[in-house]
Amino acid sequence: MSNSLFRTKKIENILAEGSDDAHAGEGLKRVLSLRDLTFFGIAAILGAGSFSSLGGAVFHGGPGVVILFIITAIACAFTAFCYSEFASRIPVAGSAYTYAYASFGELFAWIIGWALIMEYSIGNIYVAYSWSDYFTSFLEKINVYIPQYLCTSYMEVKDALADGSTNKEVLDAWNNAPMIGNLRIIFDLPAFMINILITLLVYRGIKESRNFSNVMVILKMIVVSLVILVGGYLVFSNGLTFNWTPANDENIRSFMPNGFSGVMAAVSGVFFAYIGFDAVSVLAEESKNPQRDLPRGMILSLVICTIVYILLTLVLTGAVNYRNFEGVGDPLAFIFEKQNLNVGWMQFFVAIAAVVAMTSVLLVFQMGQPRIWMSMSRDGLMPPVFQKIHKKYKTPSFATIVTGLVVGVPILFTDKTFVLDFTSIATLFAFVLVCGGVLLIPRKEKQTGKFHLPYINGQFIFPLIVIGSMVLAASLSKSYFTDMFSFDFSDNADYTKGKISFMDAATPNITLVIFWIVALLLAIIAFIKKYSLIPLMGLITCLYLLTGMTKSNWAWFLGWLAIGLVIYLLYGYRKSKLAT
Repeated sequence: MSNSLFRTKKIENILAEGSDDAHAGEGLKRVLSLRDLTFFGIAAILGAGSFSSLGGAVFHGGPGVVILFIITAIACAFTAFCYSEFASRIPVAGSAYTYAYASFGELFAWIIGWALIMEYSIGNIYVAYSWSDYFTSFLEKINVYIPQYLCTSYMEVKDALADGSTNKEVLDAWNNAPMIGNLRIIFDLPAFMINILITLLVYRGIKESRNFSNVMVILKMIVVSLVILVGGYLVFSNGLTFNWTPANDENIRSFMPNGFSGVMAAVSGVFFAYIGFDAVSVLAEESKNPQRDLPRGMILSLVICTIVYILLTLVLTGAVNYRNFEGVGDPLAFIFEKQNLNVGWMQFFVAIAAVVAMTSVLLVFQMGQPRIWMSMSRDGLMPPVFQKIHKKYKTPSFATIVTGLVVGVPILFTDKTFVLDFTSIATLFAFVLVCGGVLLIPRKEKQTGKFHLPYINGQFIFPLIVIGSMVLAASLSKSYFTDMFSFDFSDNADYTKGKISFMDAATPNITLVIFWIVALLLAIIAFIKKYSLIPLMGLITCLYLLTGMTKSNWAWFLGWLAIGLVIYLLYGYRKSKLAT
């Protein structure tokens, strides 16, 4: 049975199943160019991360969060190269799920497919919430008001009241909400409605979605550029550059006022800003020249968005002291408020840009999930109805409707904080398997017009990087490695104040121990197997980012995977096309 759980699909078989001919003319429309794919990547990346979660990241890490953006960008760049290698070999829908099937086998393919539900579907819940925040803010600027109990989530209000919140909006939502029996009717109506509209658009067709996305990306880039130019000019003209080295609790000015541990505490928010570039690979079967354009689209969108994120972070942390971003859900608009840079017309433009930006993110994610389910259905791991393609619109119709339900229903009873952490850990896990998968597939000959991952022998370089990193960590902090085995939380403010549990506070130590053990094992294997350096670096950097997740993140993630494993054993394992 163990062998059958890890049965792999041959690349030539995957290519045959994903071709237009294999579906008797019922395949997806190939209409996407390099520009379209790059725009889809930007649409997915530059959205809720920059317009919402960036505020929390800045509050935790201060100006030094720029370093985490660079680290995350490097990890994503290595990962993008690995995605590109797979995309050039297997230009079909399915993304990391399909790649895992060809390298690790069926069980891991199912796990990745199940984890990607969190990246695309559950991640879109957070984006929908953020979209609602900016949309209602925009409406208020034109004197249109939605009752508070119809523009916030029930769990968010309930948790805020339990923590003793005196926020007027929270109290208004709770006190004025209509009731059915003892149940208060509180839910985010704009978030729910935008999900329905996006689902209808994705159901309608890829060409319509492409045109809509391209227009939104152009508008979004114009306004974001304006934020950087106007905000950056005011930072220098008003002499606010001292905010880049704020004083910490000991009154010592530093680029990282909370230390590197504070920077790493922002990993969920920062990494969430990057998820989405891999969504480009899901559109393989709708690309005109996927083996050439998919890799270029991913890498171009990643480079463009990294530059934008670094500039945005510098503008934010220069305009306002990082401590003022606590609880700020609209950081780009916040810096232009009266008490900060005081530019009212920029607040208006940012509100419009945010609505546009997050609409495009919703669109790309909502397109990605149905195509993964379609690929899983082709393999027999999900019911056949998920691969049904609409005769007129040429879209995975049933899977698109189910995706709309998976996003829409939880909007009624979950909250932003939960889905943010949940999504980030799932995406990092998928990235780890993609980078590891490249190490397992045989190297190919370079072919004209196709992406080719450069082979750099990591036999000596990678072990030296691992050892050098350990030496550097020990030299920067004499107690770095001893602290990993320490459970003294006297200096941990969140723990001592009861904000997090003992095990949550302990988790970073445990995960760091595991990380360094894995890093040393990888160094030994790389020396023996002469593995390529690029996927090794992608693997190790993504593993390091996982050390920033708390135990509660891991508990929810592993629980989700356990549910998925049960479903696979009861249905997918027996129905798989490889079973016979």
